[in-house]
Amino acid sequence: MAEGAALRAVRGCLAAFPREARELGWTESIPYLDRPPSPLEFYREWVSPNKPCIIQNAISHWPALRKWTLAYLREVVGPKVVSVAVTPNGYADAVFQDRFVMPEERQMPFTDFLDIVEKKVTSPNIFYVQKQCSNLTKEFPELVCDVQPDIPWMSEALGKKPDAVNFWLGESAAVTSLHKDHYENLYCVISGEKHFLLHPPSDRPFIPYELYQPATYQVSEDGSFEIVDEKNADKVPWIPLDPLNPNLEQYPEYAKAKPLQCTVKAGEMLYLPSLWFHHVQQSHGCIAVNYWYDMEYDLKYSYYQLLDCLTKTVKVL
Repeated sequence: MAEGAALRAVRGCLAAFPREARELGWTESIPYLDRPPSPLEFYREWVSPNKPCIIQNAISHWPALRKWTLAYLREVVGPKVVSVAVTPNGYADAVFQDRFVMPEERQMPFTDFLDIVEKKVTSPNIFYVQKQCSNLTKEFPELVCDVQPDIPWMSEALGKKPDAVNFWLGESAAVTSLHKDHYENLYCVISGEKHFLLHPPSDRPFIPYELYQPATYQVSEDGSFEIVDEKNADKVPWIPLDPLNPNLEQYPEYAKAKPLQCTVKAGEMLYLPSLWFHHVQQSHGCIAVNYWYDMEYDLKYSYYQLLDCLTKTVKVL
């Protein structure tokens, strides 16, 4: 009886967390700011309460907004060899066939990649420049002068510089599966559009996680892909659910979640707070740059860890 009462109490807490979080101010849509905020304003109104927003007129002075056409990138970067994620289905770092499958990381001339994006060359596979290791500064230094090395008001608000600045360019079929990051993320769209589906951390009880054998796509001699296990690697916790087409028979709890959707257009910046779940699609040839600032491991992190532990406990019981 005591164990049953304890389990009911835990379930009650899990049900209350998301409801109370929404009542405390998480809105039904992503708000817009018509100007970049001051550091104090941004920290007080957005970072501290862990709330997303779309900021307009924050990058309007960047040369990249008028310069970064595919023709310009072809001229400036040229045939230099860069890292490109290649998959048969557009899903890099995603659950497929009961594996956590990572893309083939192909080293190829940038001009060859642009030929595929511009459909001058056809391929059955999906290509995406998406290496998240500060690839803008490491692989595309020719482009750094067209943006900023950091976002000054964010750096001042957090008292630190970004850990990474990443460059994104790919086909519309390239999709980022639902996941979360331990970063405060400023996502800036240079051309095209990015489509985000978001869940606050309080939706964790409704979002399934499983442990999966990590694997990598590898191209066989006939050009087809095979999935090769990373034999000595630990299993990876990942979300198997597709939020655009959720299997509610398999994951009925997800019906209680309330995703937010937004489109970030050219010249706009999305503030994506740490620990928010996000699924991302894009228009074809969309170009973006994002800044990752390491999160503070403070009360928000402790709250999420508690929520995560309670969710796992209920599942085991």
